[in-house]
Amino acid sequence: MRFWKAHAYGNDFLYAALDDLAGPDGPGLARQICARHTGVGADGLIGFVRQPGGARMRLFNSDGSIAGVSGNGVRGLAALLAEQDAAAPGASYVIATDAGDKRVDLTGHDDQRRPVFRAAMGQPENLAQRSVEVDGVPVPLVTLWMGNPQAVWLVDHLDRGAMLRLGAALQQHPAFPEAVNVELAQVMSPTEVAILIYERGVGPTESSGTGSCADSVASAAYGGAARSVDVVAPGGRQQVEWNDDGVFLTGWAEVICEGRWRG
Repeated sequence: MRFWKAHAYGNDFLYAALDDLAGPDGPGLARQICARHTGVGADGLIGFVRQPGGARMRLFNSDGSIAGVSGNGVRGLAALLAEQDAAAPGASYVIATDAGDKRVDLTGHDDQRRPVFRAAMGQPENLAQRSVEVDGVPVPLVTLWMGNPQAVWLVDHLDRGAMLRLGAALQQHPAFPEAVNVELAQVMSPTEVAILIYERGVGPTESSGTGSCADSVASAAYGGAARSVDVVAPGGRQQVEWNDDGVFLTGWAEVICEGRWRG
């Protein structure tokens, strides 16, 4: 099976023809090829097929479960399409996902010549504040839907241990029967939010596109941040805008290799 690998800020994905993943062995293949030590290694496996104006994709998390969308995964696919097309700034792609169509515009390149994309991620849904009890302690969360379920804990300082404990606990919590992406978010200034991420079906990650969008929305709604911010994850800095017509995610993505899977 031919595959490509791309990443955005360390959030890495493998890409292959959608037909290669369409059968019942798709989840098992995702677990094998995404394994860090015995496979190629990635946070997820994306099957795609070209179609007029863009592509259609399906995302398997590294544990084999299916996710509706990944902001970084969508931009990684756009980087692959742009490379295949030798596209110039101004090119646009529409990526059909299980969470709806996402338009991705190639805006230019950064100082390392990596392509930079602005992705239209849609409107946040079901934005709310709620208290969820974890090990007998109430945790104040902001929950919303950003193409997948998100739970954001607005904190005064980031604590990786707390992120790992909360992230693992909420995957099995009755409040989130389909599991949930979990972020800790600290509003550093009105225009900057720092985050840590625990993704459902993956675990801790260096970056998350939908997570960055969710953290921006939560921070603007309840944390005093502006509606246009830089979101800083361990893997780097992305820009998120929450406008009347939706949430927009801007940052680079790059294709790093291609190969043949012999598993």
